[in-house]
Amino acid sequence: MVADAADRVIAAAMHSDEAFRGTLERVIREELRLSIGSFCEVAGLSTSTLYKLLSGEREPNLRTLRAIVAAIRKLTHRAHEEFIAVIAARPVLDGITEGSIVVDGRRVHIREYAATSIEEAIIAALRAEREGAIGLVCAPIVSTTVEKILTIPVATITPRESLWNAVRLAAKKSRT
Repeated sequence: MVADAADRVIAAAMHSDEAFRGTLERVIREELRLSIGSFCEVAGLSTSTLYKLLSGEREPNLRTLRAIVAAIRKLTHRAHEEFIAVIAARPVLDGITEGSIVVDGRRVHIREYAATSIEEAIIAALRAEREGAIGLVCAPIVSTTVEKILTIPVATITPRESLWNAVRLAAKKSRT
């Protein structure tokens, strides 16, 4: 069960090195369904550190164990909330002022994924689905592609007002 994954990792660490390694790897790969690299990003650890721990080349120090447990708790907490992933450039994401929205009586959280290229947007879409997104919002330039590879609904951002504001600004700048 994912809800007590951090406690199981702690208990395994107290039991033996082998139990710790096995439990940690099962939690990361099977329960959280993350790669070692993705988990390390959340935990703030280098991938080489975690690979050495999992292979038995190194024992965890207290700081590393705390980072692992904190990351598992963060990820398992996030896994229980429904969220919509929004993929956009950072300036667009900075304009998001609400962290959640109520739709048909249920609260849905918004999770931001910054992307500066089409490739980054596609990778973010795959990551969002893997992390449990119930839907995805992205720009039209990538929406048709990610719709083909995701199993969750995809909605396209249609920036009508900001589009016309940008056209007006470009027209004004062209006169100078």
